[in-house]
Amino acid sequence: MAEVGRLAGVSQVTVSRALSAPEKVSPETLQRIHDAIERTGYVPNAVAGALASSKSNLIAALVPSVTNIVYSSMLHAFSDIMWGHGYQIMLSETGFDLGREEQAIATHLSRRPDAILLTGKHHSAGARRMLHNAGIPVVEVWDISDTPIDCCVGFSHAEAGLAAADYAVDAGYLNATTITAGDERAVRRRDAFASRFAKRTGTSVGRVEYDISASLGLGRDALIQLLEQGLPPRSVVFCSSDQFAQGVLIEANKRGLKIPEDLAVIGFGDQEFAASTEPGLTSIRIDRQVLGQVAANALVDRFRSAEPLQAVHDIGFEIVRRGSA
Repeated sequence: MAEVGRLAGVSQVTVSRALSAPEKVSPETLQRIHDAIERTGYVPNAVAGALASSKSNLIAALVPSVTNIVYSSMLHAFSDIMWGHGYQIMLSETGFDLGREEQAIATHLSRRPDAILLTGKHHSAGARRMLHNAGIPVVEVWDISDTPIDCCVGFSHAEAGLAAADYAVDAGYLNATTITAGDERAVRRRDAFASRFAKRTGTSVGRVEYDISASLGLGRDALIQLLEQGLPPRSVVFCSSDQFAQGVLIEANKRGLKIPEDLAVIGFGDQEFAASTEPGLTSIRIDRQVLGQVAANALVDRFRSAEPLQAVHDIGFEIVRRGSA
């Protein structure tokens, strides 16, 4: 700031005033200061400005994966709206580790964000204490809860699992297996699916579990395991993600299995490739763009009103039927 003041021929106090309250500085002086800033590449201390104004124009966003299209496409829609209202996004990748999420929350809160976006409704006790004490709007996405920290936008994972089971039973499948990654939301879908399918058919549901993120390769590996164990006829495989499901389809095609006659496959997420697999993948669709837009608008509403607003936004889901089931 001293260099900016020297080049502009003013004091550091005048430079500071020009940055925080430009209307109090003459247009000529303001132009000299802006020219000096451009020459020096000076970046104002946003944290100090936030402390003074109680507004940082930053939104913290924490997601399990920045490369997974399921989250990145939601963030794109969220960011577009926040950008339009003058906010920048600070992004952290947390995996599915509550401890890692808690550390990220502490780091982000130290930067004084105006609001925070979290993924899911399960957080550590320490994270909840920090968020309640921060006194800023919080939106939890990809899930719904009757008792959100502030507000939530998503859908019922248990209902999605129940709907998948009803779909499979109504389609005539007599046996079922699940393939699930290390995500508690996926576990809720799996458990709901298994309970409903068993209740309606009288047959227990098998499972293959991984404690890491889903991948195409693990989907292939899971089908190999199931075939080695002996897969009953008229079976359906309910996968916790489309990546798993695509892997199952590839391995099934390699082995000459007919889909869905020998084996039916249901995915989750309805990613862009789902319609282009062979056969097309039946999947549970969540409108990720709507999810991001509703989350952003919920925060904007909270910035504008001190009154209690809608806390739960259920955007629902849809089973998209294609050739795999």
